[in-house]
Amino acid sequence: MANSRRVERVASLIKREVSHMLMGDIKDDRVGAGMVSVTDVDVSGDLQHAKVFVSIYGTEEARAETMEGLKAATGFVRSELGQRIRLRRTPEILFKEDTSMERGTRVLSLINQLSQEREEKGMDDAWFAEGEEGDDEDLLDDAIPSAEDDEDDLA
Repeated sequence: MANSRRVERVASLIKREVSHMLMGDIKDDRVGAGMVSVTDVDVSGDLQHAKVFVSIYGTEEARAETMEGLKAATGFVRSELGQRIRLRRTPEILFKEDTSMERGTRVLSLINQLSQEREEKGMDDAWFAEGEEGDDEDLLDDAIPSAEDDEDDLA
Protein backbone atom coordinates (compact mmCIF):
# COMPACT_ATOMS: atom_id res chain seq x y z
CA MET A 1 0.00 0.00 0.00
CA ALA A 2 1.31 3.44 -0.94
CA ASN A 3 1.89 6.09 1.68
CA SER A 4 -0.48 9.04 1.88
CA ARG A 5 1.99 11.46 0.33
CA ARG A 6 2.33 9.28 -2.77
CA VAL A 7 -1.45 8.88 -3.02
CA GLU A 8 -1.84 12.67 -2.91
CA ARG A 9 0.82 13.15 -5.59
CA VAL A 10 -0.79 10.58 -7.87
CA ALA A 11 -4.21 12.19 -7.33
CA SER A 12 -2.75 15.58 -8.22
CA LEU A 13 -1.14 14.21 -11.39
CA ILE A 14 -4.37 12.51 -12.45
CA LYS A 15 -6.33 15.71 -11.83
CA ARG A 16 -3.91 17.73 -13.96
CA GLU A 17 -3.81 15.22 -16.82
CA VAL A 18 -7.58 14.66 -16.93
CA SER A 19 -8.07 18.44 -16.97
CA HIS A 20 -5.74 18.68 -19.96
CA MET A 21 -7.63 15.87 -21.68
CA LEU A 22 -10.96 17.63 -21.12
CA MET A 23 -9.62 20.76 -22.80
CA GLY A 24 -8.84 19.11 -26.10
CA ASP A 25 -8.04 15.42 -26.23
CA ILE A 26 -11.50 13.92 -25.63
CA LYS A 27 -13.26 14.13 -28.99
CA ASP A 28 -16.73 13.02 -27.82
CA ASP A 29 -19.20 15.82 -28.58
CA ARG A 30 -21.27 14.94 -25.53
CA VAL A 31 -18.43 16.03 -23.24
CA GLY A 32 -18.63 19.52 -24.74
CA ALA A 33 -22.38 19.80 -24.01
CA GLY A 34 -21.71 21.41 -20.62
CA MET A 35 -18.69 23.24 -19.29
CA VAL A 36 -16.69 20.64 -17.33
CA SER A 37 -14.01 21.10 -14.70
CA VAL A 38 -12.25 18.56 -12.50
CA THR A 39 -12.83 19.49 -8.86
CA ASP A 40 -11.12 16.62 -7.08
CA VAL A 41 -9.60 13.17 -7.51
CA ASP A 42 -9.83 10.50 -4.84
CA VAL A 43 -7.29 7.70 -5.27
CA SER A 44 -7.52 4.49 -3.25
CA GLY A 45 -4.66 3.58 -0.96
CA ASP A 46 -3.45 0.81 -3.28
CA LEU A 47 -3.52 3.17 -6.31
CA GLN A 48 -5.87 0.81 -8.17
CA HIS A 49 -8.98 3.02 -8.32
CA ALA A 50 -9.48 6.74 -8.88
CA LYS A 51 -12.73 8.66 -8.55
CA VAL A 52 -12.61 11.80 -10.66
CA PHE A 53 -15.10 14.39 -9.42
CA VAL A 54 -16.27 16.79 -12.10
CA SER A 55 -18.40 19.89 -11.89
CA ILE A 56 -20.62 20.41 -14.92
CA TYR A 57 -22.21 23.76 -15.66
CA GLY A 58 -25.28 23.81 -17.86
CA THR A 59 -28.82 22.52 -18.02
CA GLU A 60 -29.83 19.24 -16.45
CA GLU A 61 -30.00 17.69 -19.91
CA ALA A 62 -26.49 18.90 -20.77
CA ARG A 63 -25.20 17.51 -17.47
CA ALA A 64 -26.64 14.06 -18.14
CA GLU A 65 -25.29 14.09 -21.68
CA THR A 66 -21.84 15.17 -20.49
CA MET A 67 -21.73 12.42 -17.84
CA GLU A 68 -22.65 9.84 -20.51
CA GLY A 69 -19.81 11.13 -22.68
CA LEU A 70 -17.35 10.99 -19.79
CA LYS A 71 -18.36 7.43 -18.93
CA ALA A 72 -17.93 6.46 -22.58
CA ALA A 73 -14.45 8.05 -22.62
CA THR A 74 -13.28 6.23 -19.47
CA GLY A 75 -11.20 3.70 -21.42
CA PHE A 76 -9.52 6.42 -23.45
CA VAL A 77 -8.77 8.45 -20.32
CA ARG A 78 -7.25 5.44 -18.57
CA SER A 79 -5.05 4.50 -21.54
CA GLU A 80 -3.87 8.12 -21.91
CA LEU A 81 -3.09 8.28 -18.20
CA GLY A 82 -1.06 5.10 -18.57
CA GLN A 83 1.05 6.77 -21.24
CA ARG A 84 1.39 10.14 -19.49
CA ILE A 85 2.02 9.01 -15.90
CA ARG A 86 4.61 6.42 -14.96
CA LEU A 87 2.83 3.97 -12.70
CA ARG A 88 3.16 0.22 -12.39
CA ARG A 89 -0.59 -0.14 -12.90
CA THR A 90 -2.89 2.57 -14.19
CA PRO A 91 -5.87 3.01 -11.85
CA GLU A 92 -9.44 2.28 -12.90
CA ILE A 93 -11.20 5.60 -13.52
CA LEU A 94 -14.69 6.41 -12.30
CA PHE A 95 -16.26 9.78 -13.07
CA LYS A 96 -18.59 11.24 -10.42
CA GLU A 97 -20.55 14.48 -10.69
CA ASP A 98 -19.68 16.97 -7.96
CA THR A 99 -22.71 19.06 -7.05
CA SER A 100 -21.22 20.71 -3.96
CA MET A 101 -20.92 24.09 -5.69
CA GLU A 102 -24.63 24.15 -6.52
CA ARG A 103 -25.56 23.09 -2.98
CA GLY A 104 -23.28 25.79 -1.54
CA THR A 105 -24.80 28.41 -3.80
CA ARG A 106 -28.30 27.33 -2.78
CA VAL A 107 -27.45 27.55 0.93
CA LEU A 108 -25.93 31.01 0.49
CA SER A 109 -28.97 32.23 -1.42
CA LEU A 110 -31.25 30.92 1.34
CA ILE A 111 -29.16 32.66 3.98
CA ASN A 112 -29.35 35.90 1.99
CA GLN A 113 -33.10 35.44 1.58
CA LEU A 114 -33.51 34.92 5.34
CA SER A 115 -31.44 37.96 6.18
CA GLN A 116 -33.44 40.06 3.71
CA GLU A 117 -36.71 38.83 5.26
CA ARG A 118 -35.35 39.68 8.71
CA GLU A 119 -34.59 43.23 7.61
CA GLU A 120 -38.02 43.63 6.01
CA LYS A 121 -39.81 42.45 9.15
CA GLY A 122 -37.63 44.70 11.33
CA MET A 123 -36.32 41.82 13.39
CA ASP A 124 -33.06 42.38 15.18
CA ASP A 125 -30.48 40.04 16.64
CA ALA A 126 -32.02 40.33 20.09
CA TRP A 127 -35.17 38.60 18.81
CA PHE A 128 -33.10 35.61 17.72
CA ALA A 129 -31.09 35.60 20.94
CA GLU A 130 -34.29 35.02 22.92
CA GLY A 131 -34.51 31.54 21.44
CA GLU A 132 -37.66 31.98 19.39
CA GLU A 133 -37.70 29.89 16.28
CA GLY A 134 -39.33 30.68 12.99
CA ASP A 135 -39.46 29.12 9.56
CA ASP A 136 -35.75 29.86 9.09
CA GLU A 137 -34.59 26.48 10.35
CA ASP A 138 -37.06 24.64 8.12
CA LEU A 139 -35.72 26.45 5.05
CA LEU A 140 -32.14 25.56 5.93
CA ASP A 141 -33.07 21.93 6.67
CA ASP A 142 -34.53 21.64 3.17
CA ALA A 143 -31.45 23.21 1.58
CA ILE A 144 -28.75 21.19 3.32
CA PRO A 145 -28.80 17.52 2.30
CA SER A 146 -28.36 14.91 4.96
CA ALA A 147 -25.67 12.26 5.02
CA GLU A 148 -28.31 9.76 3.86
CA ASP A 149 -28.80 11.78 0.66
CA ASP A 150 -25.05 11.63 -0.03
CA GLU A 151 -25.07 7.85 0.51
CA ASP A 152 -27.84 7.53 -2.10
CA ASP A 153 -25.70 9.47 -4.58
CA LEU A 154 -22.77 7.10 -4.03
CA ALA A 155 -24.84 3.95 -4.56
